[in-house]
Amino acid sequence: MKVGVNLVNFGAAATPDTLARWADLVEALGYHHLMTSDHVTITPDVGSRFPAPFYEPLTTLGWLAGITRDISIGASVIILPYRSPLEIARAFANIDQLSGGRCILGVGVGWSKQEYAALNVPFEKRGAIANEYLAAIRQMWTDEVSSFDGKFVQFIDVDSKPMPVQSPHPPIWVGGGSDAALRRAVLFGEAWHPFQATVASLRDTGIPKLRAIADSEGKPSPAVCPRILLRITDNDLPEDSRVAGEGSLDQIHRDLAGLEELGCTDVLLDAFTDDGRAAREPAYAWRMLETIAEKVVNLNRKTVR
Repeated sequence: MKVGVNLVNFGAAATPDTLARWADLVEALGYHHLMTSDHVTITPDVGSRFPAPFYEPLTTLGWLAGITRDISIGASVIILPYRSPLEIARAFANIDQLSGGRCILGVGVGWSKQEYAALNVPFEKRGAIANEYLAAIRQMWTDEVSSFDGKFVQFIDVDSKPMPVQSPHPPIWVGGGSDAALRRAVLFGEAWHPFQATVASLRDTGIPKLRAIADSEGKPSPAVCPRILLRITDNDLPEDSRVAGEGSLDQIHRDLAGLEELGCTDVLLDAFTDDGRAAREPAYAWRMLETIAEKVVNLNRKTVR
């Protein structure tokens, strides 16, 4: 199981120097992925959770392609309806080229009604828009000259080059926990990318539902690549009030081992929790990542101890 890190690309401590230190540390420690969050317009509801300055992911990933060497880079997640699918397809094909084939496109539909309003995108149609945009993106990554005729996007004879390096295209991780999100993962993605779940909920509910949807659609079940919290505590937390990735080192070890036993191919650690400390004090997050790399995950062997 590969283990990656969600970059805190926002908040009071976010600067080019800090972002570069994130990248250097994550790569030096042997983690497999570094992925960014996405918001375009920091409306009041967004800013109350993810404070400015917020480094936009397409630009940031293009920069990360040049300052990293081995790790995969990507988004957890691009909010699909915010941008034209032609822009997303073009940007991520370029990032895949610039990084030598190390790009992952994580996608979702978002939650901020204020941000949707600011961008003049209908919030209530976000799921339908996302599905169509994914179909258009895959079309552009398949044909060097592509056309698409949909309800929300239409284009004729668009030259898609440069095409992505990865074949047939960069992996698409689909975020979200609703039935619609799971179906989106089955129909358009290489992986389902749930957030802040417990091992038990994935085992008992999430993964069985994903497989049932895949069976009903006549499709193979996609890989499971969850994003979990990273919050290390001195003592065990009550099992009934925590999600995967938070608690003592023993609890976090059991979580990662449990996810591997479930067949998860990748897991992303997210040090940004409700207290917001990782956005103010990146060194706090870096110490936790060092501890996990040293005491919990054998990154050289690419597996959980």
